[in-house]
Amino acid sequence: MNTLYDSDSFAVVHLLPEALQDADVPAGTPGLARHGFEIVDKRSGKEVYLDGLWAELFQQRIAAWQENLPTQEEVEDTLEGYAELAQNPVVVH
Repeated sequence: MNTLYDSDSFAVVHLLPEALQDADVPAGTPGLARHGFEIVDKRSGKEVYLDGLWAELFQQRIAAWQENLPTQEEVEDTLEGYAELAQNPVVVH
């Protein structure tokens, strides 16, 4: 799990599949079959998890950001669009 972005409004975490997780994770620990991104809207207390095609499209967006270095406002506007999909309340476990 890698935190990619953290602001007052949003947090974005990249979750890696079991095969790519740290060696410190004990064998047999349940893991993910494929990577995904969790976007947390801190203002609403909700999160959305992107996997599959959604994750691939979001990863392309991140690659474009690495080339063009967007402003914080541009990043937040993009995350706002994804946050509209958020239905799940953030649960601490």
